[in-house]
Amino acid sequence: MRVLMTGGGTGGHVNPALAIANTIKQNDPEAVIEYVGTSRGIESKLVPAAGYPLHFVEIQGLRRKLTLSNLKTVWLTLTSPAKAKKIIREFKPDLVVGTGGYVSWPVVKAASQLGIPCALHESNAIPGVAVRMLASSVDRIYLNFEETGARLGCPEKLLRVGNPLLNASFTMDQAEARAKLGIPDKYKYFILSYGGSMGAERLNAAVLKLMRDFTAKHPEVYHLHATGAIEKELCGGWFKEMGLDKYENIKLVEYIYDMPYQMAAADLIICRAGAMTISELAISGKCAVFIPSPNVTDNHQYKNAKVLVDAGAAALFEERELEPTEAAPLTQCVSELLSDAGTERRKSMEKAIRDFAVTDANKRIYLDLLDLVKNKKN
Repeated sequence: MRVLMTGGGTGGHVNPALAIANTIKQNDPEAVIEYVGTSRGIESKLVPAAGYPLHFVEIQGLRRKLTLSNLKTVWLTLTSPAKAKKIIREFKPDLVVGTGGYVSWPVVKAASQLGIPCALHESNAIPGVAVRMLASSVDRIYLNFEETGARLGCPEKLLRVGNPLLNASFTMDQAEARAKLGIPDKYKYFILSYGGSMGAERLNAAVLKLMRDFTAKHPEVYHLHATGAIEKELCGGWFKEMGLDKYENIKLVEYIYDMPYQMAAADLIICRAGAMTISELAISGKCAVFIPSPNVTDNHQYKNAKVLVDAGAAALFEERELEPTEAAPLTQCVSELLSDAGTERRKSMEKAIRDFAVTDANKRIYLDLLDLVKNKKN
């Protein structure tokens, strides 16, 4: 089978595509898989690192204000499908799979016009622009959230499968993970917090104040926070100014390289609300406090988190609720969740978030893709 993957701009689009590609390869070692992205997106790094040939089609989104950039967007929108068709004709795929981002639009649109089986995967609760534009053109749309389907209007094409994951280690036993990480038994609770690989200033500031006002006063709590690359020095300075480097139960790092183990070991996780993160938390069954990034298209992280909050599966704070000089709401929430009185609520949240987990998403998608190709040929 020859498969052309596409999706780009952010890891939230690229990682599901790579997870699907890897699953196809694991089940069909003879499969030939190539990828189409943009030269500016994170796919330009992640796809070659994963070992897949990468083709480029330039496309970008419209800006809210009238700018010269929008003229370029119109031009690329008109010309990019022809460039995508050239790649498709040369590669001759049996199947094209898109996972969102602007680059998905010309590639999947061109493939559908050429009569090639096409599928989309939407990770977020609110479907992105490319997925909405392509919904009428594709054969199948895979969903992570059930609620997403109501916004697409083609129920016969929808299949809720969850989110395909690159790493299957998120179901590890907590005691096993703690032992592997060497976390001493004296710590009753483990808080894990992070804002992303590059960093998140307001989230970092709020977490450091939480460390100062709560963790430093509770030696039975172990707290690990990842600052991200850009803010490593800034946060490191704040960390020392607050005297947090003197506490053995508090640790600050730039990046977490063994996330599946850390997540499995944790009792409470404070993080952003990207679709991949939510899927990992659901499979892990972890109590989560979300601080969504406000700097994403359609505010989709907030909308992702809100679905879980409405189901009693998580807590949520918007960045604007965390005042620059005071992190009391976050501190109060964590203090309550990790108290004896909060045990019942924490366990209830863990149970509720597990209801969102789909542990065999990769397999479901692979088997359905085989059916799409088979049915299209017939």
